[in-house]
Amino acid sequence: MDQDIILFIVVATALAFDFTNGFHDTANVVATSISTRALNPRVAVALAAVLNFVGAFLSLEVASTIANNIVDQGQVTTTIVFAGLVGAIVWNLVTWYFGLPSSSSHALIGGVVGAMFVAVGTSAINGDGIIAKVLVPALIAPLLAFSAAGLAILCCYRIVGRLAPGPVSRGFRVGQIFSGGLLALAHGTNDAQKTMGIITLALISSGHLHQDASVPSWVVVSAATAIALGTYLGGWRIIKTMGSRIIKMDPAQGFAAQGAGSAAILAATHFGYPLSTTHTISGAIMGAGAAKRLSAVRWGVAYNIMIAWVLTLPASAFVGGLVYAITHLFGDGAAGPVIVALAGVALVVFIFARRLQQGGSITTTATESS
Repeated sequence: MDQDIILFIVVATALAFDFTNGFHDTANVVATSISTRALNPRVAVALAAVLNFVGAFLSLEVASTIANNIVDQGQVTTTIVFAGLVGAIVWNLVTWYFGLPSSSSHALIGGVVGAMFVAVGTSAINGDGIIAKVLVPALIAPLLAFSAAGLAILCCYRIVGRLAPGPVSRGFRVGQIFSGGLLALAHGTNDAQKTMGIITLALISSGHLHQDASVPSWVVVSAATAIALGTYLGGWRIIKTMGSRIIKMDPAQGFAAQGAGSAAILAATHFGYPLSTTHTISGAIMGAGAAKRLSAVRWGVAYNIMIAWVLTLPASAFVGGLVYAITHLFGDGAAGPVIVALAGVALVVFIFARRLQQGGSITTTATESS
């Protein structure tokens, strides 16, 4: 009975993480289209949500990597998975609050690894899998996207350099509708699968699936729906950082960045790499700016983003390990996850209620002043 309760909490927490993933990573998909005025913000977000949902059904390679190549399935428990998810959600919310586009993917992997380390030790962590499937792609993908976007924007400028700026900008804005749509589709193929993989891992650890089982259909549909809803609600703080604070972007640069980011993410999905879409599109945006001129990139903002990248794995691992230690204080049953889950929900409600109250105070003051 306790295992069923914990499994229910894990699935709910995984879908909550998937929601925050979409909420947090909306900027990856729509910021370039919004900043160049290729799309109205609401239209851009709605389109991204729909294509995120569709993309989640196109591949299961990344889900298989998360379920099989990060930690030892035989030693995973549902409590470990729960603690890892909480670690990822906490880091997502912290970086969202400060407007930093960090990696939800690495937050999830870091949280699970941290919880596994505290619970079992290093023997249950697949170091080779993490290096080959996570760390190496994390280094290569942004550089690849940076180079591809830089080359693409140079080609674009050479082709249209002597044409009238007005029609050229309008043409690239139309192109951004398609390149932005492809980026949203690519995002769904990679990011939604991480939640599918983690739920599948929980189902295996609880005995509801055997180790070689494929991802159940209901897991695919629920994960796709959660990330699409999160994408639709959007993370507007991060959209501002991605869309205007790294570079002041023109439509050609937006088109080049979206195209390069899409290509890198789709290639990673094909090979089953749980790529950081945030790292990839950030690298593409920087490449599109730097190819025009190095001073076009606000390197101070880029530096802050890179610091967030570096901190994501260890910070989420620390929180994941800490959450597991707290839940373990209440024994191996459902009490620990239930208490932590209720405390987390209460904290989120308190924070949002406080923000609403502050917003109401500001509105009241403005009304009285007028």
